[in-house]
Formats: sequence, structure tokens, C-alpha cells
Amino acid sequence: MTITIGVHASNPSLYHLYHLTRHGFAQRELEPLGESVAFHPYSNGVRTGELLSWGVIDFGGTGSTPPVTAQAAGHDLVYTAVSAPRPEHGALLVPEDSPLRTAADLKGATVHLAIGSWQTHLVAKALDDAGLSYADDITAERSTADSEQLLRTGAVAAWVAQGPQLAAARRTGGLRTLIRTGDVITDRSVFFTRRALAEERPEIIEALTRALRRADDWAAAHPRDAARIASADLGGTVDDWESALTALPWRIEAVGDAFLAEQQEAADIFHRTGFIERPVTVADAVARTAGRPAKAS
Repeated sequence: MTITIGVHASNPSLYHLYHLTRHGFAQRELEPLGESVAFHPYSNGVRTGELLSWGVIDFGGTGSTPPVTAQAAGHDLVYTAVSAPRPEHGALLVPEDSPLRTAADLKGATVHLAIGSWQTHLVAKALDDAGLSYADDITAERSTADSEQLLRTGAVAAWVAQGPQLAAARRTGGLRTLIRTGDVITDRSVFFTRRALAEERPEIIEALTRALRRADDWAAAHPRDAARIASADLGGTVDDWESALTALPWRIEAVGDAFLAEQQEAADIFHRTGFIERPVTVADAVARTAGRPAKAS
């Protein structure tokens, strides 16, 4: 059997697991189980749930929002592991001279963000905490390559930046942080699979989690090399990538009650604001064999 791992640039652990195939982290873990490994690159992490359901991939990872929307769309997924919190992974930025000082001041504003990603969770939760609605009180527009320039010229009021784009924007100056990610959500990377694989072959999930940890350990120990890989592949300067990558925890943890509670809170906000059409019970995305989420080992 070949285990196909989905890879996209927005999940740092999976991205580096893929680009470090010469080290054989995944193959080394799966071979003793009689399995081989393949990687399936794709561009939009929001599609991870449907790719799992269609059998295109067997294992994937995203930020916090896509598994909730996948559940709402009827995809039967199981959480397998999460990263440690990433409080400095991204931020909602405004111009230095902007009158906006709190999330409550965003009422009526146009905000650029990666809609459907963890950034939706960040903005929706920040607005909800301020008594505002993601659906009714802001105009959410999908980020583009011009988002930073549109922010600087006043065409949009706020922009959620992450990774090397955030590092570059801060290096350039003229912008300030209105909402720090870690003050609102934990912003973990989230890993998940199809229910059948999680329940029938938990040893494969454990092996994949160990492989992710090996890739994370390498990236944490070699941030400059990891930055060169990303810069050459995705653009941006090596220095900005290194700043972004060193801000990540590079630690994989078990799925626990605190994570499930935060995901449920996000799901409830998404449903209340109409971002998802039906309510979601996050605890359903747990492997039934153990009655608890699979532990990272």
C-alpha cells in the first residue's frame, strides 16, 4: 500500500517533510509497516478535506479553519495531531497612522485575508470577542499579491499577513499590528486523515506523526537551510523566510481537549455568521476505536 501525503506551501511541517525527501523521514517510518510513501502537492489547503474524501490523499494538514469547513461539507475526517501554538505566525496589520485601535474599530472596514484559512478564524474570533460579526460588520476580501500595497495606499483598512510577507512588511515599516494572533487564537497547524485509515491502521498515523516530528526537528535545527528551500521555491528573501520560520514552534503535540474546545468555538462562530451552513460537532472528528484523538508519539 502507498500512503499519499498531501502537501501545500501553507503547512510548514508537511512542506518541509516533502522537500526533505532525501532524508527519507516518512519512508523510514512507514517501511517497517510494509508501506511506501508518495506526496501529492497542491496549491489550496482549503481543499484538503475533499481530497481526503476523494481518496486523492490519505493524510493532510492545514490551519484551524479548513477541517471545520470540511466537516460542515460532510467530509468524515479525524484529527491526528496538532502543532504547538504559533502566536507570531501572523498578524492583522493597519497603517501606522490608521485611526483603528481595536478590533471593535473594524466595523465597516474592508479587510484582506486568506478566506477559508486560519486567518478567517482569527478575524471572526476577534470580531466576535468585540461584539461584532464577520458576516455583517466588515467586508472580507480575499488577499492578493497587491494586498500590502492596497493597505499602504488606504484602499483597504486592514490586512492579515503571515510568514515571510509579515516579516517583509515589518522590515519595510509604516505598518503596525492591530491584532496579534496569539492574543486571539492559538493558530496551530492541524493534521487529519480519513476515518477509515485512523481507525483501521492507527500505527500508520503514529508513524506519520513521527515523520512530521523528524522534519520539524530538522527545520528547527537548520532554519537558514529551511529558509533557502522556501525562498527558492516560493519567492521572498531568505532573511524574511528565516525570520518567519524561526518564529514557529516546530513541535507536534497530541490533540487534546483545549484544542477541540477552541475548534468548537470557531465552528460555532462560523455557523452563527453564516460562514458554514450547518452546525458542526468537532468532537465527532475523533477516532472511535480509542474514543479519544490519536496521540502524537
